[in-house]
Amino acid sequence: MLRCSIDDIILRINNEECFEAVSEDYSFTLKIDGYVPYICGAVHDGHQFRKSLWDNCMHTDYERWYEEDPCTKQMVQSHPIVIAGCDSRFEYDLNRPEETAIYTDAWGKQLWKSPISEIEREISLQKHRNFYKVVHALINKLESKFPKVLVFDMHSYNWKRWEREVPVWNLGISNIDNERFGGLAELWRERLQTIELPHGTPSTSKINDTFQGNGHFLKFITHEFNNTLVLATEISKIYCDEHTGIIFPEVVWAVERQLKILIPEMVTAFEKANV
Repeated sequence: MLRCSIDDIILRINNEECFEAVSEDYSFTLKIDGYVPYICGAVHDGHQFRKSLWDNCMHTDYERWYEEDPCTKQMVQSHPIVIAGCDSRFEYDLNRPEETAIYTDAWGKQLWKSPISEIEREISLQKHRNFYKVVHALINKLESKFPKVLVFDMHSYNWKRWEREVPVWNLGISNIDNERFGGLAELWRERLQTIELPHGTPSTSKINDTFQGNGHFLKFITHEFNNTLVLATEISKIYCDEHTGIIFPEVVWAVERQLKILIPEMVTAFEKANV
């Protein structure tokens, strides 16, 4: 893996190079094994939280982990193009626009003991800007090569906090062109429920049940590009114990192994669809 500046990453994309890199400030990773008409993204996979913010943060390491999306990069790591955040959403949230990317409170609890300085804010926001510069360059390159592009926007959510039955998989599609792409979203929902999980857990899937797909990653790409569909795909945290932080690797592996088959099948269906 290379360590690259943002300009170098974008230059490599524009030159259609295959490479694997971490950004110069270690805020995100990008792997391109080949230029294909789809991307896998895991913007909330990261847990890094820079040391200069530690003493001012009121949330514990576990509280931050609880709201992050661990293992979402691992679930799609075998695919040709994968972009993933390395930093915690508690430092800055890649799935929010720049204006609200730095929390003042998070999940009902004040985040900072005292407001963070403008210097600290700027460090975080520059990472946010750099990530989206690369996203823009990447989608722009793929749209120049292919009639349409598919983005799998991978997330997870805490199912035990819900007081009702919730699905293993949720697709948020409120901010896509449903007249054009609604049928494809339904096809993806159907395919997700075919995933076989360990311990006999049924792979239920629903649309706009727990979340509606209001994230900035989806909105940014949808706004900037006319021929790219983003499928905001959330798995409930059945692959870990939310209360202890223990990961269940056999569940993560089962999901990764089956997504390795289902995602390319979905890309083929997308390419054949008259949209």
